[in-house]
Amino acid sequence: INRANGRMQIFNTPEDYLLFEQLLVEAKELTGMRILAYEIMPNHWHLALYPQNNGELAEFMHKLSNTHTRKVHAKTGTNGSGHLYQGRYKSFLVDSDNYVLAVIKYIERNAVRAGLVGRPEDWQWGSAWRRVHGTEVERKLLDLSPSPLPDDYVSWINTPDKDDDIASIRTSVNKGVPYGRKRWVDEMVTTHKLESTLRNQGRPRKEDI
Repeated sequence: INRANGRMQIFNTPEDYLLFEQLLVEAKELTGMRILAYEIMPNHWHLALYPQNNGELAEFMHKLSNTHTRKVHAKTGTNGSGHLYQGRYKSFLVDSDNYVLAVIKYIERNAVRAGLVGRPEDWQWGSAWRRVHGTEVERKLLDLSPSPLPDDYVSWINTPDKDDDIASIRTSVNKGVPYGRKRWVDEMVTTHKLESTLRNQGRPRKEDI
């Protein structure tokens, strides 16, 4: 996740959202990053990413954020006016199975929780819309989840998140702690230098995103 500096609104028009989506495509092509889900909100965005190689997360996020910042400043004539984002992106490791699915649902229901739409697939600037309404080309931005989405995806994504899942995921967002089974979380915390694992070149386990 990353937020605009001062929580200012940086996505104001369809063109603003489309630009960011195009930059997602370009960053994916350059780095090979696997994108499981995303949601672009008026003043922030969420991504569920599944890196394949060492350093890929940092490289992907650098390309995406820096290019977006340059493009927005060039478009608005605000070069040299300061930071677009409030700081470095926040990230956390995610366990496999239902934990991956809970994070995907959390991301894709963001616009619903914010009261912007009634159904996740109605928010055009997110992966739920692409899954349900997108063309074959548009859906190619998204990669298969290591924990398959339910067959009744539309019904599942329209079932509200569990309160406990929301609270736990928000804790992981704010504190950068892994999200998953307690034993797995303890293992991640005790066997890795957490900051290095999350931010830099630590190779993720195959079930981590």
